[in-house]
Amino acid sequence: MLGLVLLAAIVGLGLVLKASARAISGMLVLVWAALVIAHLPIPGFAPIGRVLGGSLAAWLGLGVLVALVLIYRKLLRAIRARAADPEPKTVPKPGAFSEAELDRYARHIMLREIGGPGQKKLKQAKVLVIGAGGLGSPALLYLAAAGVGQIGVVDDDVVSNSNLQRQVIHRDADIGMPKVFSAQKAMAALNPHIEIRPFNRRLTAVDAEALIAEYDLVLDGTDNFDTRYLVNAACVATGKPLISGAITQWEGQLSLYDPARGAPCYACVFPQAPAPGLAPSCAEAGVVGALPGVVGAMMAAEAIKEITGAGQSARGRLMIYDALWGESRQIGVKRRADCAVCGPGPAAGDGHS
Repeated sequence: MLGLVLLAAIVGLGLVLKASARAISGMLVLVWAALVIAHLPIPGFAPIGRVLGGSLAAWLGLGVLVALVLIYRKLLRAIRARAADPEPKTVPKPGAFSEAELDRYARHIMLREIGGPGQKKLKQAKVLVIGAGGLGSPALLYLAAAGVGQIGVVDDDVVSNSNLQRQVIHRDADIGMPKVFSAQKAMAALNPHIEIRPFNRRLTAVDAEALIAEYDLVLDGTDNFDTRYLVNAACVATGKPLISGAITQWEGQLSLYDPARGAPCYACVFPQAPAPGLAPSCAEAGVVGALPGVVGAMMAAEAIKEITGAGQSARGRLMIYDALWGESRQIGVKRRADCAVCGPGPAAGDGHS
């Protein structure tokens, strides 16, 4: 039948010319309409109809059949698309947990000391970490993994090759990058459900109080006494609890300083910086790489306890860990009546017991 040959030729020509499916379909519809018209009982059209072949009923039937096939295909695609689309995700209410978060924090929620209410406190908490070095690295990673809602990190240094022996939040590819941005990248990769605020600058007396006032809890993992005293003074002025840690060689220590709630401040326990050479930095004296991991993780654990109210607080206790001998000990500490920073307190004493 010449009519069918004509339709096939249009399809073949369209494919050779790489015409669009819409264009080929349009030409086929036009030719089909012409074939139907050629077979209508109109005077003079009969010879043309005989040349093209077929009958009016046959061409109309072909058109109806093609139309039904196209309609069926369209319906089938719609059904498949609907089945493939996931159910609309329910947007969790502010402060509520998504399904992914509930699964992520399930091991916390199972703990009776934390549970759902404690995990919600973590989600709503704001923690500022001063220093993204040896102590800050593990503390930041564990706070991020724990689901602390907002984590600020302050540091003005860049990642160097010598940092990578102990500062586990950074990678070799991060060498030369500001530590706060390297840390931000690692924390965001670990937990996309938290907010990270990097402050690529050195904390100064001008901005310390204003910045610390925005947070619920401060962790100080710096390696110099000037910054430690500055952070302590700002925390005392704003009434914020401070978890401060320090390490050298094989030994580390930490405590929670909080004179607003009866505990001593950092200056109560260490009223004066040691004389030069008595407390050398890690760069001067060295440090075993795993030590900041232990003490930094302890700082994160104390932060989680402080936020959730779990367990015994580190207030009034100076915890000391000796990695070389595998020993831990505690020293009770109290507020000093003559402290130049926090002044007289309800538990004033001689600084230790």
